[in-house]
Amino acid sequence: MECVRRAVAVELERPPPELYAVEEPYRKIVEEVAAYVAERRTLERERYNELYRRFRKQYPLPAQLIQQAMNQGVETGKSFLELKRDGRVHKPRPEVRRVSIRFAKDSWSYKKAISSVAPVRLGLSLPGGRREIWIKPHRRFWLYWWKMLRREVELASTLVLKRRRGRWFAIFVFDVVPKREPPAEAVAFDVNENSVAVAKVSLLATVDAVAQWNRQYLNPAVYSIRTDFGRLAKRYEAVRNAKLEELKRKYPYAGRDDEEKVQNVTDTREFRKFARRLRERRRKEGRVRQIAREMTKSPALIITEELSKNPQEEMIGVEKKKVKKRELRHRVKQTPFKKLLKTIEDKAREVGSVVVYVSPYRNSRVCPTHFALLKNGGGWHDLHCPRGHAVDRDAAAVLNMLWKTTPTGWVKAVWWDVKEIGKRLKKEIVPREAVGKANPIIPRPIVHAAWTSLKALMASSQWPAVLARAAPMTPARGADEGRARAPPRPEGTPAL
Repeated sequence: MECVRRAVAVELERPPPELYAVEEPYRKIVEEVAAYVAERRTLERERYNELYRRFRKQYPLPAQLIQQAMNQGVETGKSFLELKRDGRVHKPRPEVRRVSIRFAKDSWSYKKAISSVAPVRLGLSLPGGRREIWIKPHRRFWLYWWKMLRREVELASTLVLKRRRGRWFAIFVFDVVPKREPPAEAVAFDVNENSVAVAKVSLLATVDAVAQWNRQYLNPAVYSIRTDFGRLAKRYEAVRNAKLEELKRKYPYAGRDDEEKVQNVTDTREFRKFARRLRERRRKEGRVRQIAREMTKSPALIITEELSKNPQEEMIGVEKKKVKKRELRHRVKQTPFKKLLKTIEDKAREVGSVVVYVSPYRNSRVCPTHFALLKNGGGWHDLHCPRGHAVDRDAAAVLNMLWKTTPTGWVKAVWWDVKEIGKRLKKEIVPREAVGKANPIIPRPIVHAAWTSLKALMASSQWPAVLARAAPMTPARGADEGRARAPPRPEGTPAL
């Protein structure tokens, strides 16, 4: 089974000055090799040896650092060619601004580290000899180190060092072997602007021997996880616009259409520093990881809709004729649909779960009990079934995803595809009298269980599983994970 890689960054304490002296020559080597690969699409062996000998004379670096820099330059050049082929870059050659210095297993204390119970120092081969550097371990590092001592994960032989905002970090790479456990539940989820709808069905509880004496667990648990991606984007947009109006008064020639050189307010150092302190991206990534942990608590069959390469543009293209508000288009673009799916898929590989993508065709427009087209009930989420009951749009979407994973789920196309229903009836796939009454393929107890869950589904103050607050989500007073107290939590805030 393919291993899953996890990286853990640990801050270095009092890095030596030799480490700063290595950074710039290492970056120049990476940039030169990347430009050569981008121009000629490959690096020949003869040219590799020629560049290596020249770099050895030009830069006073250890041999292994020069080799790692050249290998990293080849990777950067190939990545640049791939991006240029897709039309995502338009520069003539790659530009390397920051680099991550790689140390092979012979250039740092690899064997000593894997045999140590509590590693707190690193031995690095730098210009001038071996240097020992202290590190600041935290809770996540000790978690993976404990797993390595128990032989659940393996430590990679390459150590990565990088500098961010004046601080140096050592990045340890662990190869995690996925768990081999049978799935215990089936989970379907649907990503919306401000929430994630979830439906869970316990596979162990649906066994006949269990279901005979405890039928309440046959009902799928349908609930919503509140993310507030749209509200977060709206709030940050208002904060940025207020700052822009303030800076426009400070810079009177900004934003004018004169023939003179126009100064863009967003390019000023003051605005970029202000936007960096907002930490909008970090907060959204934190909420994405929180949802991923909720979806992958135990080995499960995870079901979701198959999205296109750019789902935001498709949603805006469909709704542009109905809703022309720029604010709504901005909120849709800021919702990380693909990022959430990739994070869940990556986390599922670690715990042994399987992600299944189903077609998004009419998931939220068909009743999961009677398989009839839903009508507008007066609200965006409230729909009305022709059989006389109300259906929540998000609940219908996740339950229909569960139906599509059944062996006979494709038979529902008889009810869904209105254009082809006449042809299918002529072929006598399903009796004509069964179309308007019920589905003869899916057992009636399961239909009754879905109907019971829909009937009991009511919005309340306790309904969201995650409460997204407008207050800062980072620990107060610089508290860090594993080294200080937990952030304050207001009273009445539900936790996962």
